[in-house]
Amino acid sequence: MKIYTKTGDKGETDLFGGKRVPKDDLRIDAYGTVDELNSLVGTARSFNEDKILDLVLSEIQNQLFVLGADLATPPDAKSPAVRRITVKDYTTLEGIIDDFEGRLGALNSFVLPGGAKTASFLHCARTVCRRAERLVVSLRRKQEGSEEILIFLNRLSDLLFVLARYSNKISGVRDIPWRQRADSDRRA
Repeated sequence: MKIYTKTGDKGETDLFGGKRVPKDDLRIDAYGTVDELNSLVGTARSFNEDKILDLVLSEIQNQLFVLGADLATPPDAKSPAVRRITVKDYTTLEGIIDDFEGRLGALNSFVLPGGAKTASFLHCARTVCRRAERLVVSLRRKQEGSEEILIFLNRLSDLLFVLARYSNKISGVRDIPWRQRADSDRRA
């Protein structure tokens, strides 16, 4: 089978269920952003050396494929091959967040994104996750959409933040707290 099909050469693509839509359709933008997020998680994994973190990131990547397929399937299209994101998916994320937060010190301020390479890519992934979340909000306003997907993305961005902090900790890199400068420090 060839990788190119030529079916998208005129700027359209198929959703699961057979409907053709323009490639700049909000639904395509949403699941394309989830694909971008998955690539960033994979990039973070390529720098990671911790087996526990790798296992969690691997599971996140697999869940992002489920999420992408869910977004690529309009709510009215029934496909037994497509699993939808459910309450169990985001409550699982909540349990992982709680577990990793228990391994970290208390957070008393905002943290500047960065640190070790894995952590830095996880912070980038978190921001792409937030963009995907915003796109799903827009999609839900214009069309029907799953509340579970929205909640899942919200929890996932929280998890990516916690995993970035964990990655810094195991790498021996301290989180850098955000420090707001006083007005007297802002003079040009």
